[in-house]
Amino acid sequence: MNYPDSVRFLYALGNEVKSAKLGLDRIRIALDALGCPQCRCRVVHIAGTNGKGSTAAMIESALRAHGMRTGLFTSPHLAEPTERIRVQGEPVSAPRFAQAFDRVHAAVGRLLDTGAIDLHTTYFETVTAMAFLIFAEERVDRVVLEVGLGGRLDATNVVQPELCVVTPVDFDHEAYLGRSLEAIAAEKAGILKPGVPAVFARQRPEADRVLTARADELECPITRASDWTVRDLSLARDGSEFRLSGERELRIRCPLAGEHQVENAATAAAALVRLGLPSAAIESGIAATRWPGRLERVSTQPEIILDGAHNPAGARALAAHIDRFYSGRRVRLIYGAMRDKAIAEISGILFPHAREVILTAPRQARALTPAAMREFADHPGVRVAPDIEAALALVRDAAPGDVVFVTGSLFLVAEARKAVFSSRFTVDS
Repeated sequence: MNYPDSVRFLYALGNEVKSAKLGLDRIRIALDALGCPQCRCRVVHIAGTNGKGSTAAMIESALRAHGMRTGLFTSPHLAEPTERIRVQGEPVSAPRFAQAFDRVHAAVGRLLDTGAIDLHTTYFETVTAMAFLIFAEERVDRVVLEVGLGGRLDATNVVQPELCVVTPVDFDHEAYLGRSLEAIAAEKAGILKPGVPAVFARQRPEADRVLTARADELECPITRASDWTVRDLSLARDGSEFRLSGERELRIRCPLAGEHQVENAATAAAALVRLGLPSAAIESGIAATRWPGRLERVSTQPEIILDGAHNPAGARALAAHIDRFYSGRRVRLIYGAMRDKAIAEISGILFPHAREVILTAPRQARALTPAAMREFADHPGVRVAPDIEAALALVRDAAPGDVVFVTGSLFLVAEARKAVFSSRFTVDS
């Protein structure tokens, strides 16, 4: 198939969350049929509720700064599925993506014909297998592999990593991972392997107890980001600078905005020290990190900032950022979300920080309609727009001091990013 056909087939497999079939049998059988490409990859495996994508991006950037040939696997994508599979920091080409899809799809077809598997691999399983194929063929030195959902039964959990990293654990996807923080942490702890070192971000006590118990059971040496001390912290709207003291003294400049990124950078640095990277590569690599759609300023007039705050922890981080840097300005919030999210809790966290709330919806079957969302919007300045283009049209009259945040679903963030870059807004370079 060509690239558009391969993408259409993947989407036809169903939404990657709603159609997820947690379990490793099908992906293992498919990878065996493909020659076990994952066995030829040296892997840093990253799980967590929030920050795992940012942390993965920082680790990959530092490995590349050290001269390594890198592979990075993340999800979801913002514009194109090719973004999920990166070599040397760049998304794979559309033809390479389609070629890998053809190989996986053909292997899966043969397995279906023989009855070796009962169903076609899911969207996420298929792309995971494609990533392993590409990374093996590219002979990358390290793969930074982000978990898709949970950990224990996630399709990425077929690897034997050299390091496991768990970013902060919080509530999200409770229908799949459990209704308690302990249950969710147990799923994340499922990526831990006997004797393999683990790096834990600062955790809530309930999650920390579960992660620690599992690591002790498997005799995993533990490094905790909380054992490193942040000194001389300087926070700005576009990032942070600080000294990080632990096994070494590091000077960190993190270009990702938000105080929560300090924790992510500390976790990434602790992981990189555990991997034995020199301080210069850690510092320069983190400083060069790019991770779009997370407190990303995409327009200056009006000032528009995109942030995929799709769960309560993400909403709290965004609210803290608004309080710190925008408390004296008129905040206008464009919000859209999926039906399965904790919308009442998220709106309760975010909406009080905005003078105006514009409810809209991404073009997704799972999206909650703006009309249905109004019942959660206990706010005096609520407006409704059918889509992101209409929502952005409502803020074109923004006064010079206004700031517009587009948040909620990453699908909405992706649509907003595309709309801004193709519009008459004054776009940041």
